[in-house]
Amino acid sequence: MNNTKDNSITNVIKILTLLLLLVWCFSIIKPFVIIVVWAIVLAVAFFPLFNGLVKKMGDSKKKLVAIVFTVVVVSLLIVPTYFLTKSLGQTSIETIQGIRNHTLEIPVPDSSVKDWPLIGKKLYDNWVSASTNIEAYIMNHKEKILEYSSGLLSGVKGFIGAFLTIFASFLIAVVFMYNSNTAGNRAKRFIDKITGNEGEEIMTMSRDVIRSVVKGVLLVAIIQAGLAFIGFKAIGLPAAGVFTFLVLIAAIVQIPALIVMIPAIILVFSTSDSTPAIIFTIYSVIVALSDNVLKPMLLGKGLKTPMIVILLGAIGGMLLHGIIGLFIGPVVLAIMYRMYEFWLTPANNE
Repeated sequence: MNNTKDNSITNVIKILTLLLLLVWCFSIIKPFVIIVVWAIVLAVAFFPLFNGLVKKMGDSKKKLVAIVFTVVVVSLLIVPTYFLTKSLGQTSIETIQGIRNHTLEIPVPDSSVKDWPLIGKKLYDNWVSASTNIEAYIMNHKEKILEYSSGLLSGVKGFIGAFLTIFASFLIAVVFMYNSNTAGNRAKRFIDKITGNEGEEIMTMSRDVIRSVVKGVLLVAIIQAGLAFIGFKAIGLPAAGVFTFLVLIAAIVQIPALIVMIPAIILVFSTSDSTPAIIFTIYSVIVALSDNVLKPMLLGKGLKTPMIVILLGAIGGMLLHGIIGLFIGPVVLAIMYRMYEFWLTPANNE
C-alpha cells in the first residue's frame, strides 16, 4: 500500500517537474517562436525548388546551391519591398512638405461625382473642401485624419516588421532545407510518438496545405499587388505605393481588391483624360478580379482536404494569429478534418 502511494507521489512529482521544464523552456524560446514557425513554413514552401536545384547540381555542390539560393531569394524579397517602402516614404514626405509650404494641390473633382449613388454628394463636398483649402480641411477633420493616418502607419510598421521576420526566418529555413533529411525524420518520429505511426500522413497533409496556401493566398496577393503597382505607376497615380500596399493587405486578408481600386479609379478620372482613365479602369477591374481565376487553380489543387476548409482556416487563422495564421489555421483545420474523417470511417464500415 505504501509502495503504491510512493509511486503515485513520485509520478505526480515527475509530471509536475516535466511540466515546469516545458513551461520554462517555452518562456525562454517564446520570442523566437514566430520566427521558427515562419522558417518551417518557408522551408516547406521553397523545398521543392531547392531540392530540384540540388538534384541538378549534385549533392557535392549542395553548399553552393544553398548560398546562391539564399542570395537570389533575398534579392527577390528586398527589391520589391525597397521600391514599395520608397514609394510610401516619398508620398508621405511630399505630402507633409506640400502642406508646410502651401504647395500641396488637390485636383477639383468633376461635377458628375455628385450624381454617384450613396456616396456622391458627401464625397464631392469633402473633395471640393480639401481642394479649396487643404489646411482648413485638415484642421476641421483632424481627428478622423489622425485616426486613419495612425491606422495606415500601424499597417506600414506591421508590414516592415513582418518583412524583417520573414527575412530572418528565411535564413533559418535554408538551414532546415539543407538538413531536410534529419529534420524530416525527427519530425516524423515525434508525430509518430503522439499519434501512433500517423506521422507520415500528417506531415504530407501539412506540407501540401502549407504549399497550397502559399500559392493560393500569398502568391495571388503578391501577383495582384505587383500588377496593380504597374498600373498605378503607368497612369501616374499619386500615392501609388500607398494604394499598392492597401491592395496587398486586402488580398491577404481576403477582402476584394476592387474596394481599394475604386478610389484609385475615381482619382484617375478626376485627374486624367477620359481615354487613359477608361483603359486604367478596365485594367484595374481585371487585376482586381484575377484572384477569381488564380485561387481555384492554386489554392486547393491536388489536395484531399476541401478548398473551403483551407480558405476558412486561412481567414480565421489570420484573424486570430496575424499573417502567420494564414498557414497555422489551414493546417490545424486540415488535421481536424482528417480526424473527423477517421472518426466516421469505422462507423461507415460497420
